[in-house]
Amino acid sequence: MPDPATLAGQLDLDCLDPAPAAIDRLKARLPAGARWIASPLLRARRTAEALGAAGLTTDSRLMEQHFGDWQGRSFAALEAAGDPHLGPFWSDPAHAAPPGGESFAELCARVAAAVAALSEGGDIVAVAHAGTIRAALADALELPPARALGFEVAPLSLTRLDRFATEEGPVWRVGCVNTESP
Repeated sequence: MPDPATLAGQLDLDCLDPAPAAIDRLKARLPAGARWIASPLLRARRTAEALGAAGLTTDSRLMEQHFGDWQGRSFAALEAAGDPHLGPFWSDPAHAAPPGGESFAELCARVAAAVAALSEGGDIVAVAHAGTIRAALADALELPPARALGFEVAPLSLTRLDRFATEEGPVWRVGCVNTESP
């Protein structure tokens, strides 16, 4: 696992083995009988497996933001190297894409399509990445992408979104965001 300051993005890195007690606390808060869906990246699949995922499927739309040429590097290293794309990125981090990558706004669109398709027909447990969860929150709360970047999402935390179908379209309730297991 790289330094936490490294932009992992869609690199297929393993996860740190979570403490069994933390896994048990999180498992106790998950709905029984839910469908399990994960990002296909190893760190998400291994986390889902540690949580006891039954019948796990993967969906590439749940992958983290693609940081293109910046994946595996830190912002400090990019700045030290004088990367000319950093200025435009910091001017609009929600809409500017790293070279060869995707913007957070593009991630939001990808995740919104996944959430619309996956949220039909009962409870799901989705094991994904911080950017993916921020994008799902943007969709549920109808936030512009730049506002959703303000959410902090810690590893092995729980965010709960409840979708209710209405004649006017889905209505969302946010049960919790970035809640650590008690």
